[in-house]
Amino acid sequence: MADAAIRFGIIGCAEIARKVSRAITLAPNAKLAAVGSRSHEKAARFAAENNFPSDAKTYGSYEAVLDDPNVDAVYVPLPTSLHVRWAVLAAQKKKHVLLEKPVALNAVEFDAIVEACESNGVQFMDGTMWMHNPRTAKMKEFLSDKQRFGQLKSMQTIFTFAADPDFLKNDIRIKPDLDAHGALGDAGWYCIRSILWAVDYELPKTVIALHGAVLNDAGVILSCGASLHWDDGKVATFHCSFFSHLTMDTTAIGTKGTLHLHDFVVPFQEKEASFSAGTECGFNELVSGWEPPPSKHTVTTDLPQEALMVKEFSSLVETIKVKGSKPEKKWPTISRKTQLVLDAVKASIEKGFEPVEVGN
Repeated sequence: MADAAIRFGIIGCAEIARKVSRAITLAPNAKLAAVGSRSHEKAARFAAENNFPSDAKTYGSYEAVLDDPNVDAVYVPLPTSLHVRWAVLAAQKKKHVLLEKPVALNAVEFDAIVEACESNGVQFMDGTMWMHNPRTAKMKEFLSDKQRFGQLKSMQTIFTFAADPDFLKNDIRIKPDLDAHGALGDAGWYCIRSILWAVDYELPKTVIALHGAVLNDAGVILSCGASLHWDDGKVATFHCSFFSHLTMDTTAIGTKGTLHLHDFVVPFQEKEASFSAGTECGFNELVSGWEPPPSKHTVTTDLPQEALMVKEFSSLVETIKVKGSKPEKKWPTISRKTQLVLDAVKASIEKGFEPVEVGN
């Protein structure tokens, strides 16, 4: 462990915080320093169950973590409705902010978070882990290759999982006062991000929510989809749902090639991830097979993608601490664009599946 390891505090003991706690432990430039919950007993139990070091502090409030002078950065896995309050306060306390997705209830709230981070000189990053997998960079090389992939024309992406009855009744992701975006925020966020990633974060002109969206009695989205449209003719579609078997598929189709992967959010295996790339594929003479067939590419990593996320975030924080650098704006910019598209999809559903122009 480097002496300059970034010291993390965690506010809230959500299930996802277990995964990120392990990621902080695995990252070579980070360490667990504190955890806070609404009860000290819960915080202490979380620390004990998740291998916090013996000198880590446990607190019975979120404020206490933010007031700890030995905490450099906070990871915030709280319900979306609480993000603006606690992320802004964290920034005001000069804590760098690693915020779970979706980042806010809307872009206006997110802008308040970004303003607080920028005015206090702290780094912001959201918790979209697959962005940091080395496979992602390798796939981008293929999409950017005009000879192998050409120009992107269309894209389809899906993230679904079959939630059990208890989830559909009690989970925070179906509660309007906690995570009001439901499946759109939980799973659709990843789909929207993957589309924006593929188009170099060029916002679509319009989005149209697909008919057939399912909402619960409280108005929270349980299943939905949308099409995204650009002025140059590019089209992308996505589907997200709490009702269908676990599926994490992405297909990007160019004029000369096609990219396929089936585990874009969480790879099938922690330390290796694959994708399929086809270039100028066609049929054989009898149309009984492909020539050439798509090729499989496997990328290995020593650290899981969530630990690489923590490592990247911690490197940015260290640069600010040691060199007095300004926070990297790339990450909040990407988060904001994802939020803008999410907001437009939700607005289209609320307007009866009418086209909605994406804000800016």
